[in-house]
Amino acid sequence: MAQKLVSKVGIPEGVKVDMKGNDLKVSASGKENARNFKSTNFVFKKNGSEIEVWSKSTRRNVVAEANAVASHIRNLITGLNKDYVYRLEVVYSHFPMNVAVKGNYVEINNLSGGKFPRRANIIGSTKVEIKGKDITVKGQNKEHTGQTAANLEQATRIRGRDVRIFQDGIYITSKSGEAKE
Repeated sequence: MAQKLVSKVGIPEGVKVDMKGNDLKVSASGKENARNFKSTNFVFKKNGSEIEVWSKSTRRNVVAEANAVASHIRNLITGLNKDYVYRLEVVYSHFPMNVAVKGNYVEINNLSGGKFPRRANIIGSTKVEIKGKDITVKGQNKEHTGQTAANLEQATRIRGRDVRIFQDGIYITSKSGEAKE
C-alpha cells in the first residue's frame, strides 16, 4: 500500500508529546490531554517539532479520516493553552427550574413542573458554573466540554409536546476558545 503524508501538526514550545501505537498524550504546564485513536488507517510520527499524520492508503475516505485525526491532535494541543468555553441559558416560562452541580453530574429540578429530577453527566475534567440563568461549561478538552454542554441540552429536551409552544429547557448560546489570563 502506498502511504501518503496528509498533514503536519506543529508542536508549540514547552509541549511534551508521548506516542505509543495509536495512543497520544500531550502535556504542558501541569495540564494533560490524552486520546486513543481506534482506527488503523493512519500512522502518526514525530518529526522534530511537528507530528506528521500519514494515511495508509490514497483512497479518499482514508485520507479524510487521517485529516480528522490531525484536527483532533490540533484540538488537544490548543486545549493546553486555551480553555474551551460553552455558555448556556436556562429558559422557562411558568415553572422555575432549579439547576445545581452535584459531584460529576448536573441535577435539573422542576422542568415543566416535573416531579423527578433530570441528570446531565459532566464528562472528564470539565468545570460547570451556574449563576442564575447562565451556565458556563469550561474545559481543556474540546470533546469533553462539548459533550457536557450537549448533555445539558439533551437532559431538558421536551418529548411528546409541541416544541414551538413548550420551549422550556437549557440551550447553548455561544461557544468559543478563551485565552487564559
